[in-house]
This record gives sequence, structure tokens and C-alpha cells, in this order.
Amino acid sequence: ATLDTLNFMVLNSVDYGGGIIITDWYSDGQNFDESIKITVRFLSNEVRSDSIKIIVHNKKCKTNQNCAVREIDSSIKFELQQSILKKAALLETEIKKPK
Repeated sequence: ATLDTLNFMVLNSVDYGGGIIITDWYSDGQNFDESIKITVRFLSNEVRSDSIKIIVHNKKCKTNQNCAVREIDSSIKFELQQSILKKAALLETEIKKPK
């Protein structure tokens, strides 16, 4: 569900055993001096809102590649979490369906 949700971003690191997915820096093409990087950490195998932690980093660059990176608390975190959990719940339902 997470890979499907983040399919528009290039993945930098995926560790199933460690339960973490990290994307590469992503820019929407409108603001070339600003990009985001998303980290998804799985805290549990259960499909619950407290089973995943999403961290969004924002990078703003000025001239001469002088960049500032900081963690942001934006609606992106909530939207991604909701999308991932909805897809995971659907997948879980499909798996449990009798064939």
C-alpha cells in the first residue's frame, strides 16, 4: 500500500526487515528551489493509524546550492497516512476473502 501511494516518487531506500521506506528528494517542477523527502517507518504490522510514522523533510535552496533542510509538519503527512491505511485495509480485505 505504501509503495503504491508513493509511486510518483523515486525511492532511495527500502528495508522490509527494518520497516522503513525513504524517498529521494522530490520537486513538483514548479518550485525548483524547493523539494521534499518522505520517510515512512512501520511500527507494527497491524493496519492502524499508530502503526506507521511519516516524516516529511523540506529542502529550500538559495543561490550557490546553499540549502536548508528541516522536518515539516504539513497536511502531506496526514494525507499520506490516510491513503496508505485505506489501501492497506483494502488489500487486507482482499487477502482474507474466500476464493
